[in-house]
Amino acid sequence: YSTSEHLLNYALEKAAAEMPVETKMLRLSEMKFRNCEGFYSKAAAACTWPCSITQMDPQDQMEQIYEVLVHWADVVLLATPIRWGAASSLYFRMAERLNCVQNQITLKDNVLIKNKVVGLIVTGGQDNVQAVAGSTLGFFAELGFVFPPFPYIAHSLGWTAENMERNVRYVEESHELKDGAYALLERSVDMVKTLLAKPDSEKKFERGGRKARRLEPELANMTLSEDEKAE
Repeated sequence: YSTSEHLLNYALEKAAAEMPVETKMLRLSEMKFRNCEGFYSKAAAACTWPCSITQMDPQDQMEQIYEVLVHWADVVLLATPIRWGAASSLYFRMAERLNCVQNQITLKDNVLIKNKVVGLIVTGGQDNVQAVAGSTLGFFAELGFVFPPFPYIAHSLGWTAENMERNVRYVEESHELKDGAYALLERSVDMVKTLLAKPDSEKKFERGGRKARRLEPELANMTLSEDEKAE
């Protein structure tokens, strides 16, 4: 349980009751998925879509996250606590496994994330909100997500005011934070409606923001041997 999850859950429950939308909650803490194994570092083409790990391991639940982010959701509302000045370790484990989504742009000029909006909820007992929000939103921008106006809400007691014993109660009792979480979701839904209504919503962007060189044909066709996969 985290205060960021509490705010996210509030926003989703209110949206399900008041908006014509379907919502789904994914709790990374309840999912079992393997760490990224760095196939990209051996051969870019080995970092496949769908992920090489999910193809080899049917028990890997990262497949559920891919399904939601790439195929199902129009709006993604991400919630993370601040852990020692950074997003949670669970967030980073997930982010590393999303390299196969971004790598499709490098390999095949195939943008999997189109006309999708992401918003962010950040809470913590220490300060560092803007750094966490900046790095997180920057990562999702690299995947192709766009942001609503004011794309995150946050709460922190600050360095000198840290008082973790009351932090959960503070968030649970704050109507302002709950209203802010729901307002963020409303802005995100409005943004995705605007995107989908545009006639050029399927406009193609040549390799997105990638600055890496194009792969040479012999590299693009490389695959890992069984011995390399086992390392």
